[in-house]
Amino acid sequence: MRIGNREFDTKNKTYIMGILNVTPDSFSDGGKFNNLDAALSHAEEMIQDGADIIDIGGESTRPGHIVITDEEEISRVAPVIQAVKERFDIPVSIDTYKGKVAEAALQAGADLVNDIWGFKHDRKVAQLTAQYGASCCLMHNRAEAVYENFLEDMVKDMEECVHIAKDAGIADDKIILDPGVGFGKTYEMNLEAIHHVDILHRLGYPILLGTSRKSVIGLTLDLPSDQRVEGTLVTTVMGVMKGCAFVRVHDIKENKRAIRMTEAILGR
Repeated sequence: MRIGNREFDTKNKTYIMGILNVTPDSFSDGGKFNNLDAALSHAEEMIQDGADIIDIGGESTRPGHIVITDEEEISRVAPVIQAVKERFDIPVSIDTYKGKVAEAALQAGADLVNDIWGFKHDRKVAQLTAQYGASCCLMHNRAEAVYENFLEDMVKDMEECVHIAKDAGIADDKIILDPGVGFGKTYEMNLEAIHHVDILHRLGYPILLGTSRKSVIGLTLDLPSDQRVEGTLVTTVMGVMKGCAFVRVHDIKENKRAIRMTEAILGR
C-alpha cells in the first residue's frame, strides 16, 4: 500500500510507526515533546533509528485522560505535522478521532488518519480522509468491555469500521486495521487480542499492532511504563510472526532490531 510518497510491502514486511506525543499528560512520555523543537528533535531521532511513519498525537487517550478542545488539540499538532513534513521525507500520521482536528492535520500535510474509534465517533473523519486521499488506521474500541464472544465480536466491530470507511469513499488499499490493545478490553482480552491478532486477516487488510509500554505489559510484568521495553519487544516479535504489517512503538531502535531478527529467521 502507498502512504504519502512511500510504498509499503504489507504482505511481506513489518514496518514501524513511531509515536510522537505532543501532550503534557500521555501515560508514558507526557510532557517530553510538547514544544516544537523537542518534537522535531525526537522525530529526527526516531527516523535515524528506523521509523517508517511518524504518528503525531495531541490528546492523551490513556485511561482517565483529560479531554481537550478541538482548538487546543489543533494548536498542538498542526505546527508539528507541518514542520515534520517540511524537514523530513517521511509519511506522517495524525492520531485523532475528531473531525476538526483531522481536517487541520490533513491540511497541514498528514498522510494517514489513525482513529482510535475506527470512524465510529465522528463520521466526518472518514469523509475527510477520503476527500484528502489519505490512508487510515481503524482501531477496534468499545465504551465497555462487554462481549458475547470477544474475538468474533471484535471482527464484527472491525467490519463495521470498514463499511464506514468504504461508504465514505476510502479505497481498500488505504485501510489498515488495529485490534485496539488497551481499549475497551479487560486484561485477559488484551492478551487474547495479541495472541489472536491474525484473526483480523479474515477481513483482508494490513494489520497494525499497538502495544508499546501499555498496561497489559505493566500488569503482566509488574513494571512501570518506563520499564516495559522487553515486554513490548515480545509483542512485536509475535506481531511479525502473525503477519502484522505495522507495529506502533515508542522505542524504535530496539523494536527495529527485533523485527529484523524475526524476519531473518522467518526468511523474509
